[in-house]
Amino acid sequence: TNQMFRVAVVGGGCSGFQYDFKLDDQLNEDDLTFERDGSVLVTDETSLDLIAGSEVDFIDDLMGAYFQVRNPNATSSCGCGTSFAIA
Repeated sequence: TNQMFRVAVVGGGCSGFQYDFKLDDQLNEDDLTFERDGSVLVTDETSLDLIAGSEVDFIDDLMGAYFQVRNPNATSSCGCGTSFAIA
């Protein structure tokens, strides 16, 4: 099966919303897919409203390996970078 990288926004975290990442081989009715360089990212319509215009990057440096979301809609984020707020 072809795995897709799912990015979702869920309530919670210290700032109100947090990102949820997982590999998924299922598409839901309200999913949208984005493909670049052979990789497929999938998200639902509700999450897309909160992350529209974002860049998702995989970082592998001395601090560790992790996914980073640069979200222009976020008005603030927590110190760990996994949760954010929207005004």
